[in-house]
Amino acid sequence: MRHCINCCIHLLPNDLHRQCFRCRGHSHNNQKCPVCKGENRIPLYADSKQMKLLAVLEVRTDHSESWNGFFCLKKGKLCSLIFGLIIMTLVMASYVLTGAKHGLLLIPSPFHYGAFTSNPSLMDNESLSDMKDHYQPSKMNISYIKDYPSIKLIIDTITSKIEFITRQRPGLEELRKQEPHMFSVIPNKFLPNSKNPCWYEEYRGNTTTDPYTTNSYALYSKRFRTIFDYLRKVFWNHLYHYKGKHYRLRCLPHFYIIGQPKCGTTDLYDRLRLHPDVRFSAIKEPHWWTRKRFGIIRLRDGFHDRYPVEDYLDLFDLAAHQIQGVLQSEAAKEHSEMNNIIIGEASASTMWDNNAWIFFYDNSSEGEPPFLIQDFIHAFQPNAKLIIMLRDPVERLYSDYLYFASANKSAEDFHEKVAESLQLFENCMLDYSLRACVYNNTLNNAMPVRLQVGLYVVYLLDWLTVFDKDQILVLRLEDHASNVKYTMHMVFQFLDLGPLSEKQEALITKSPASNTRRPEDRSLGPMLPTTKAILRDFYRPFNTKLAQVLFDDAFLWKRT
Repeated sequence: MRHCINCCIHLLPNDLHRQCFRCRGHSHNNQKCPVCKGENRIPLYADSKQMKLLAVLEVRTDHSESWNGFFCLKKGKLCSLIFGLIIMTLVMASYVLTGAKHGLLLIPSPFHYGAFTSNPSLMDNESLSDMKDHYQPSKMNISYIKDYPSIKLIIDTITSKIEFITRQRPGLEELRKQEPHMFSVIPNKFLPNSKNPCWYEEYRGNTTTDPYTTNSYALYSKRFRTIFDYLRKVFWNHLYHYKGKHYRLRCLPHFYIIGQPKCGTTDLYDRLRLHPDVRFSAIKEPHWWTRKRFGIIRLRDGFHDRYPVEDYLDLFDLAAHQIQGVLQSEAAKEHSEMNNIIIGEASASTMWDNNAWIFFYDNSSEGEPPFLIQDFIHAFQPNAKLIIMLRDPVERLYSDYLYFASANKSAEDFHEKVAESLQLFENCMLDYSLRACVYNNTLNNAMPVRLQVGLYVVYLLDWLTVFDKDQILVLRLEDHASNVKYTMHMVFQFLDLGPLSEKQEALITKSPASNTRRPEDRSLGPMLPTTKAILRDFYRPFNTKLAQVLFDDAFLWKRT
């Protein structure tokens, strides 16, 4: 069987031209054919075999040797283009369906909110053993190498916008207007014979009154009800009776472990608890200054009633009872001895989390918060001591991701979340200052991973506008992991703690590491080399500034 190719080529697309039917078969006569017009045309022979995809025109035969639904085109080139597109579509579909989709980096819209969000109800801490884990390098996915140039452009834009500008510190009267109740409860002077900031407060209840019945920590957390049950039983025995009135000893922490999450704060906390002169709050991380006093239990659940400052002070009652016992002992009264017991608080969110400010402080300037956590702590405790534990921000971010992400964790998923977070941060930096973006609640909740937490120097500089440098001790987790004894001695000296016996020191420095990385997370291995390179570029200018502020090049993290 043969057909006139000239006839079919000149037929209109999507039209079963009748002339094509009349010129088919052996009876074809190119003298009579209205399309051929008597010219000699090369006939196209076709048999029952399938033709190649690169043919100019597809010709098919059926058992009845009839044309069914054949679409003719004017141009042979157009036909080739369509076949090429079909081939490309089939190849791409096969590529995606066979699981090769990770080879393409699709940067989501900046308005797309990732599924991963930080959970403030969880402890913002990290394991010491993370620094001792070494993994075998993973196989490099070539497609992720191609991500680096495009993401590097985003990082370059961010870097060009970085400015470390000193913030304007608010006055004391402005702070009083914002938190009048706190200033009515906490005095401006403390007991002179106590190293820890404490004072006596009149108690107006009676023996049948439950002092903890409305405490929000007891109401919302079943884990700590046992502690409050014990405090109820011993509360009346620890009241101080004077001239027919009852007084209770109230205390604030002498020192705060303020940051950072996933940097070893839990291990430091557990070791310090073993010192005979150190006490901590009943709850390891109250998160009161950053979250609970604003009514935040979990960000995803919205706001609850605000936790009053009295609820926060209740957390130190156990320690206050011990301090009171020392103050009222006969030996202390006779020799006017100083109480050396100090109280600590270890919320790793205190240094960086100011996300709630936008909902409570209206007089912002260019998107920057007018009041920060440190402003209020300093107003009540100008002599407070602060301990900060830091870690290579690149490794901190990956550990943070492994700890808080709930499902589908992988090095590839982490890479994609980093890329999305960088784009969101870049979008903010194009319109706002560095500080405004770092403290931007909407941005921080939208980023799939908490990039902003690793911008240590931004937070440190803001703390240094309020507290003196000698009131802040900055440690590195890498140093703590390699020499626990050395870092603990630095902490003891910073807090003016007395000497320890060899047995006590061995108990503190040789105890096993706390909060180790979970086995299922350890099995995921390290992040992709390209992801690490991207994050190193992003954090480099911030690490450089941090090393300058602390006069220590170790905070460049070049060797990690």
